[in-house]
Amino acid sequence: MRVGFIGLGSQGGPMARRIVEAGYEVTLWARRKESLEPYADTAAKYADTPAQLARASDLVCLCVVSDDDVRAVITGENGILEGLREGGIIAIHSTIHPDTCKELAEVARAQGVSIIDAPVSGGGMGAAAGTLLVMLGGDEKTVESARPVFETYGNPVVHLGDLGAGQVAKLLNNLLFTANLSTAASTLDLGKALGVDPAKLGEVVSHGTANSFALGRVVSAGGLERIAGHAGELLRKDVTLVASLADNVGASAGVSLSTADATLDMMGYRR
Repeated sequence: MRVGFIGLGSQGGPMARRIVEAGYEVTLWARRKESLEPYADTAAKYADTPAQLARASDLVCLCVVSDDDVRAVITGENGILEGLREGGIIAIHSTIHPDTCKELAEVARAQGVSIIDAPVSGGGMGAAAGTLLVMLGGDEKTVESARPVFETYGNPVVHLGDLGAGQVAKLLNNLLFTANLSTAASTLDLGKALGVDPAKLGEVVSHGTANSFALGRVVSAGGLERIAGHAGELLRKDVTLVASLADNVGASAGVSLSTADATLDMMGYRR
C-alpha cells in the first residue's frame, strides 16, 4: 500500500516517520516547505500539491487541525479528490465533527473513494513510540485494509463502528479528560489548604485508586495555567462539539459536561 501523509506537526510528523521507517512507499505534502526538511534523511517522496500526493497513493492520511482544513485539503483546488484513484482511502486523523466526516464521505463516494475517521490520542511522544491510541470508524473491510499502516504508530488500534464512531469516542475521551483536570486541580488546591504539599500529594495519589492521566498533567504543569495556554482552545472546541452532539439526540451529558465546563471556566476558556 502506497501512503500519502498531510499534516506534519508535532503529532503527525512522528506518525509519518513511523510509516516511512516501516518500509512503506510514502509521499508527503506540506504548505510550508520547511516542514519537509526533517524527512531529508528518509526515503519519503515529496509532492507539490495534495492532488499530486493522492495520485501517488492508495491511502492518504490527514492530521491537520480543523474541519475547514480537512475540507480544503480533500475537496479544494488541487485537493486529494482531484488525484486519488477509484478504490483509494482517506483516513482522517484530525479531531473534527462526525458529521463533517459523513459529508465528505458522500462526496468521495461519488468518485469511488472511501473515507474512514481515525482520530488519535497520545501526542508526539506516543506517535514516536508507536503507542498512539487510534480510534477508527468506517466500513470494516476498508478499516482492516488500512490497519497495518495504523499499527506502525498505534497500539491499540480500535475499530468502534460506522463512520463517525471514532470521532465520537475521541470527543468523549477529551470531555472526560477536561472534567478530570478540574477535579485533580481542585483536590490538589484543597490539599494545600489542609497543609499537604501539592507535588507530594500528587505523587501519592498517582500510586492510589484516584490516579488519572489528568492528575499527572496538572502536577507536572504546576496547575491549570500552563495547560490552558497550549490546550485550552482545543479542549473548549471538543467540549462544545460533545455538547452539540448530545443536544442533537436529546441525551444528557450529565456531570461530565458540567465538570468539564468548570474546568474551562477555571482555565479562562468558557464555552
